[in-house]
Amino acid sequence: MKLFSFPQASLEKAIHKRVLTLPSPHREWFTERWAQKPYKKSFIENKAMPLVTLVAKGKTWDDETFAEAMAEWDATFYDAETEVLLPLVQGDGLLQLMQKNLPPERAQALIAKINTRRDAAAAAPASLKAAEPTID
Repeated sequence: MKLFSFPQASLEKAIHKRVLTLPSPHREWFTERWAQKPYKKSFIENKAMPLVTLVAKGKTWDDETFAEAMAEWDATFYDAETEVLLPLVQGDGLLQLMQKNLPPERAQALIAKINTRRDAAAAAPASLKAAEPTID
């Protein structure tokens, strides 16, 4: 996916601002990982920046291009990451002007993608554990 040329420093600032308002268990989880340079870089490149691209370009792309970009965006989201990223779709802070003309069905598709990925990742280990034999 071609990334939108959005200033990374501004995105990091928006994420940091959102982290300050996270509820307790999510704040600690995310802050601990955000302090690690490899996680921070990966989060920006693989989760946050593609989301910004989809929000920014999603209002002008045709349905096929938008669906293709959504399919290319293969990321798994943890609860805390979802809490950080959802406001970027829902019209909070930094990206409000970009979100202004985003069709509601595309915003819902982005929210569903974030939530579905997280739910699928949470369900996978449980199903694997159920298949494991127990030793008495």
